[in-house]
Amino acid sequence: MTETIFINDVITNKMKGTQQFPDKVVAEFFIDEVFRFLFIGSSADRSNIAALEKYNQIKNTFASLVSETLREESEIKQHTTEFFYRIPSIYKALLQDAEAILAFDPAARNISEVVVAYPGFYATVVYRLSHQLWKQGVQLLPRLFSEYAHSKTGIDIHPAAKIGTDFAIDHGTGVVVGETTVIGDHVKIYQGVTLGALNVAKSLASSKRHPTIEDEVVIYSGATILGGETVIGKGSIIGGNVWLTYSVPQNSVVYHKSEIKIKDKDPFPEPLNFII
Repeated sequence: MTETIFINDVITNKMKGTQQFPDKVVAEFFIDEVFRFLFIGSSADRSNIAALEKYNQIKNTFASLVSETLREESEIKQHTTEFFYRIPSIYKALLQDAEAILAFDPAARNISEVVVAYPGFYATVVYRLSHQLWKQGVQLLPRLFSEYAHSKTGIDIHPAAKIGTDFAIDHGTGVVVGETTVIGDHVKIYQGVTLGALNVAKSLASSKRHPTIEDEVVIYSGATILGGETVIGKGSIIGGNVWLTYSVPQNSVVYHKSEIKIKDKDPFPEPLNFII
């Protein structure tokens, strides 16, 4: 294939879809600006005038991002107005999440530490903002947000997942929450937890593929819970490294049993296969 033919193919494939894409760098900048505005800020932003100015700048950035995929001015205005109308309630929910982490983790000394140093909290902030956009029918932009949080924290939460109040992720690296997951209130999750699908066939895209976690459940590190019909009952504890593909009733304790075997004189009682 000559270079000319190759370039023509690239251009043709780009033009097949008429949809434009949000600027990824601007999307990442926007989500960090929202996080700083809500929880960190600077001494220069602590007056009402300065805060309002910053708020309007963030709003304008959002409108420009949305305009990349929505051409109608009325749609851009509608989604911008709706999103920023919901920000106060999202902020309130996030404060509850921070309080839940503080109450749950003995290593957390204050809210400030949770806000600036806990990757689980950052991922939750991005999730709640992304989920609001997803509910509004804007889907590509929240996927950019969630993947940015994933790259920064190792926590992968699909913006379509439904997560209740007082949500706490401790450590967080390797956590995966799938698209159709439903999580209740006061749920706590440790690192390496997967809430995934039993079947990844494309034909099942519109069905519920991921589990439901009811209120006040604790899921310890390395646990894998799969399937759209799998329900973890309220108040249950799921131990580390558990593999679950079926429902458990309320107040269940599910754990992976570790067996202890004392070595005898033969250090290798069973044949070992080495693959190099």
